Amino acid sequence: MTIQLSSSESGTSPSLSLSLPPSTYAKLLPLSFLAAHLPETRPSGRSPSEFRQTTLHTGSLTHAHGSAVVRIGDTAVVCGVRGEILRASDTNIPDDFSGDDSERISTLGLLIPNVELSTGCNPAFLPGNAPGSTAQGLLQRLITLLKVGSVVGFEELCIYEDRSELIASDDKMQDEPEKREVRAYFTLYIDILFLSLSGSAFDTAWMALLAALKDTKLPTARWDRDSEGALCDPRPENYKKLRVQRFPVALSWAVFSETKSKLNVVLVDADDFEESCCDEGGLIVMDIDQTTGQELLLRVEKYGGGVVAIAEMKTILSIASKRWKEWDALLKGR
Repeated sequence: MTIQLSSSESGTSPSLSLSLPPSTYAKLLPLSFLAAHLPETRPSGRSPSEFRQTTLHTGSLTHAHGSAVVRIGDTAVVCGVRGEILRASDTNIPDDFSGDDSERISTLGLLIPNVELSTGCNPAFLPGNAPGSTAQGLLQRLITLLKVGSVVGFEELCIYEDRSELIASDDKMQDEPEKREVRAYFTLYIDILFLSLSGSAFDTAWMALLAALKDTKLPTARWDRDSEGALCDPRPENYKKLRVQRFPVALSWAVFSETKSKLNVVLVDADDFEESCCDEGGLIVMDIDQTTGQELLLRVEKYGGGVVAIAEMKTILSIASKRWKEWDALLKGR
């Protein structure tokens, strides 16, 4: 951006040029600044369908049963998983409760996420304030997707009492069909902390959660009839790896619209500046069946505007499928 200033001295009128750096131009005229780069590239040099650099590290927290650090561009999230014992007798769930794995886990509250935005992760979040709508909104969406996505099976979290010896020693129990009875559960507390936030908040938080669950190893536990409690083997070599049965991947997108030039561009993995310039956006959560290769659409969110129609949505779905394959390769490498 250049501003021309005129002055008159000794009969001459020199022209003084004042140039502003791009960062200042972006603050003064954000919409014009973004429109000047699109539709081919963004201010960062990425194309509209290009993702920022993504990194993943697991096992970073020593005292957690599972942990992961995910970074997408300048957004960084650390997630830790800690398992605690919940006695079946302390729940109000009837023995004949029926439902699929997701309903049982949700009803018993066996997966408990928490989201915290650390001080300094973004200029919009000041220290000392109560959790805002951003953290609460992210938390509610994570809870919903944990239920819809069926990420963890119910059996993975059950602690049984082996009744085979008791049945064998009691003639009156010989006809008992069940040799194992659920007496306790593992409750997984999933703590998500944003170290830095610059766009794609839900995508990063969800992938950190998935990677931490995949990294989780729980102690081998059994129910002790004498002490009426669960006994856990403290030896790490006997820990059992938690089986994550599905890997749904989230893709956030935004639409930049400029009326004057009739510009409408769909941006995936938008950063903080790009999100502030967009009035329309959404989220797609997709999984792919690794046996059949069938694409499974688990969740679709959309807000604002009316630019994205069926044709644009098909393009976004194609990008989401590509993103799933990238994340699948990254998670399998851990």
